[in-house]
Amino acid sequence: MEIMTFLSSLLRGGFGNLAAYLAAHVLLCLVPAFYIAGAMTALIPKESVTRFLGRNTPKFISYPAAALAGSVLAVCSCTIVPLFAGIYKKGAGLGPAITFLFFAPAANILALVYTGGVIGADLAFARLFLSLVFGIGIGLIMALIFSRSDIAHDKATDETFAGQQKQGMKSYALAFLLILVALLLSGTLKIGLLTNSYARATIPVSGIDSFQNFLFQLVPYDAAKGEEGVTAQGAFLIGLLVLIGISSWKGIENIHSGFNRWTWTAMILVGLTLLTAALGMQPHAGGLDIFFTGKFFGVLLALAVLGWLLRKKLNEDEQRDFLWESWRFVKQIFPLLVVGVFTVGVIRVLIRPEWIEAMAGSNTLLGNLAGVIFGVFMYFPTLVEVPIANMFLSLGMHRGPLLAYLMADPELSLQSILITATIIGKLKAWIYVFWVALFSTLAGLIYGAWIDGTSLWILVLYLAIFIASLAIVLSAVSRRNQAQIINQSTSAE
Repeated sequence: MEIMTFLSSLLRGGFGNLAAYLAAHVLLCLVPAFYIAGAMTALIPKESVTRFLGRNTPKFISYPAAALAGSVLAVCSCTIVPLFAGIYKKGAGLGPAITFLFFAPAANILALVYTGGVIGADLAFARLFLSLVFGIGIGLIMALIFSRSDIAHDKATDETFAGQQKQGMKSYALAFLLILVALLLSGTLKIGLLTNSYARATIPVSGIDSFQNFLFQLVPYDAAKGEEGVTAQGAFLIGLLVLIGISSWKGIENIHSGFNRWTWTAMILVGLTLLTAALGMQPHAGGLDIFFTGKFFGVLLALAVLGWLLRKKLNEDEQRDFLWESWRFVKQIFPLLVVGVFTVGVIRVLIRPEWIEAMAGSNTLLGNLAGVIFGVFMYFPTLVEVPIANMFLSLGMHRGPLLAYLMADPELSLQSILITATIIGKLKAWIYVFWVALFSTLAGLIYGAWIDGTSLWILVLYLAIFIASLAIVLSAVSRRNQAQIINQSTSAE
């Protein structure tokens, strides 16, 4: 009986975490991200990406450009992954793409502002500086280690997009992509203009409050523990997601054979779902209050412009390619996301935060590693990890391991690792995980030592020695790779 109860709690934790994630985060973050990735692949000429992020672009341009692109996207790592897949497939070098993948969820503008306001400006600055340095560093390291693979990837993208004309990006395609980004930001930015309510309507439907209380019993809600629960609105949105999946399978899976009624049904359902997610809803005994937020009007405006551009400016081939590429990313990424989020929910039942707090109470190597490991198995979406980190701080976690957790949590979630492996391969993905874990631990040790009173100049010296030693090793690896490439080229001739 106890075993059945234990297994039941594990399954409940897994399904509860999955339901809360789908209801609260997928719609306004991940859905636009899939379409952005599809638009990048279908509409952007390869040269437009490689001009700034390509393997042969000067490093002083490509790596800062990758970090800058990520700094404005206040979204989760799972949302960044489709965008990473889009730019990588389109021809971005592995190094700049990795820098984008690392920096965007770890140190975007909103995350830094929120971190500074809740925990302290010193930790926010440390998060920014170390994420920038280590993000570019990890990108450079990955590019050096896999230089031959990067060359092969560059040639493969040349062959894939060989049929495209050598020209700049069309103005309407650029407008379409920018409006998609605006749609993403309209749904995710937490600013007063978007979160404030400007109108309210009440639907006199009884029983919704009881239904929401029932959902909270099934999936607990506790903001202090990062438990987001499932609201009645969230349950309705999950139902719409299922309908989108069915209609997309029927209308987009074979879209190269032509459009059908399911194609446009899927698109209408996507728009309806995003608008519903942007509304504020509050059930009560007398019915359901609907709040028309700035987010709703922003999403509505973006959808209207996108619909006009899609029908009037994009030709049929561009429409088909855009929808097909977006759907392909969904099929590639979404199943792994579901598996990863469910698994994390199961593991959360087994792991107690107190264990990490006990190990991370001082700035030791073990304490910082504990913070990194906790970030892998206790993943929280962006901004949610900040109040969770504040809770750990109040319970005795040292600020060094706390920074290690804040750097690892957005990067090393189980679902993100699984998805990244499908895009760049298992070997590259796990080596990336190793470097992120190493540098997150190092960041925690450095910041924690400064908190404990170590001179900043001594820490800078140690960091410089470490980076110089690493650069020497990597330079030797680079020279060896170049020599092998030259030998191979000579042999082929």
